[in-house]
Amino acid sequence: MDLISQATTLRLICFAGILLVMALWEVAAPRRPLTRSKATRWANNLGLTLFNTVLARLLLPTAAVGVALVATEQGWGLLNRLTLPDWAVGLLAIGGLDLVVYSQHRLFHRVPLFWRFHRMHHTDLDLDVTSGARFHPLEILLSLLIKMAAVALLGAPAWSVVLFEIILNGTAMFNHANVRLNSRVDRLLRLLVVTPDMHRVHHSVIHRETDSNFGFNFPWWDRLFGTYRAQPEAGHLAMTIGLPNYRDRKWLQLPWMLLVPFVRADH
Repeated sequence: MDLISQATTLRLICFAGILLVMALWEVAAPRRPLTRSKATRWANNLGLTLFNTVLARLLLPTAAVGVALVATEQGWGLLNRLTLPDWAVGLLAIGGLDLVVYSQHRLFHRVPLFWRFHRMHHTDLDLDVTSGARFHPLEILLSLLIKMAAVALLGAPAWSVVLFEIILNGTAMFNHANVRLNSRVDRLLRLLVVTPDMHRVHHSVIHRETDSNFGFNFPWWDRLFGTYRAQPEAGHLAMTIGLPNYRDRKWLQLPWMLLVPFVRADH
């Protein structure tokens, strides 16, 4: 089994394991009561995840790991110019890729064309572990192309790309999960990782809160670039999640989810 196949298998195992752990946590200690059917949301969100996985595998089979292997072989990228241990280069690559994801996220909120695709992620009326993979297929493909370009420019080692993708998938499921954390634990964790309470603010129906807390993995970029917001104005239990003009239940169904970029909803 080559490295790309091994990476795919490892990512799948990690995804399934983290999904199971977070789903059980949501049952044991939910943060908020759900406003819509969990079964309906799960079926459509996970159906979309499966569709995205197959599509990405068909169109970009080697994706970022394949680019990393070529970059290392050809000596491409900034990090291949440095005389540092492999572990140090890998850590710098992970940090650099995370900054790219943060910047891309802000860009997708700022540029109307990109927002058309990204807003589907925000049409979920509740948040749980499946929301972390609820992205439009065209956004997934565009994100993959951006990531591939970033890997080539950085010269990221293949192992660091695999690790980054596992971390990204895992933290996306964690910080979208409907789980309750002790407030003191939450404050401590926010020094290292984006927590569910921190990211939930980003899914507020209030626009100025939606345009905050863009980080997925690490919380530092929001603090550094002034986009950090500690809490929602209405509090976590009373806040409204989603977009003001996508309140109809139909937008939770897969066919309508795929139409979000092309249809402007009035309610």
